[in-house]
Amino acid sequence: MEIDHLFIFSDSPHAVAEELRALGLIEGSSRVHPGQGTTNRKFYFENFFLEILWVHDEAEITSPLLQPTRLWERARYATTGTSPYGLCLRNTPDTDPVFTAALAYQPVYFPAGLPIEVLPHAHNPSLPWTFRLPFKGPQAATTEPTQHPAGLRRLTHAAFGLAKYEAADLLLQQLAGQPQLAFGPATANCLALTFDEHRQGQTVHVPVLNLTLAY
Repeated sequence: MEIDHLFIFSDSPHAVAEELRALGLIEGSSRVHPGQGTTNRKFYFENFFLEILWVHDEAEITSPLLQPTRLWERARYATTGTSPYGLCLRNTPDTDPVFTAALAYQPVYFPAGLPIEVLPHAHNPSLPWTFRLPFKGPQAATTEPTQHPAGLRRLTHAAFGLAKYEAADLLLQQLAGQPQLAFGPATANCLALTFDEHRQGQTVHVPVLNLTLAY
């Protein structure tokens, strides 16, 4: 299984994005998600991208279309205690078992019949909002900037710290042993990303995101 991208909800997205730029990352394109009420700033790497996400239209994200996804709860992570992180896995056959009971969310910005499969994890919102896009096949080449002055190239590991850790959670069992992913107990929901197997020996922490970058 491979990570397609990760998102992090933030109440101060522009300050966060500028902090990442100051660390030596080049920002890529951004977009609004019509009908979903969110917009983003993104940073691309050779094998995934990192998305800083925030709400720009509360009426859209609280609409009947979005309510089953519980995305609004994730956006209010600071008051709900939910995880602000989203984990998008590539749509490959080995991820089929993970999404057997997924919610089919049809965003208005995708053609009809191409829903996003979502696991909202209502039973344990410390788990990342897990989803996969409808697009299959080899990863398309990107024209986004992936060469960063800080030298981060490829994501090699993502470790989610869970404030509510339940070893019996189905997602944890299904993803156990995946070399790119790990989950463990933590005092607060957090995320640690390792790039290039930590070859440079550098580690930085972005407190407002509870995010650690090791490269």
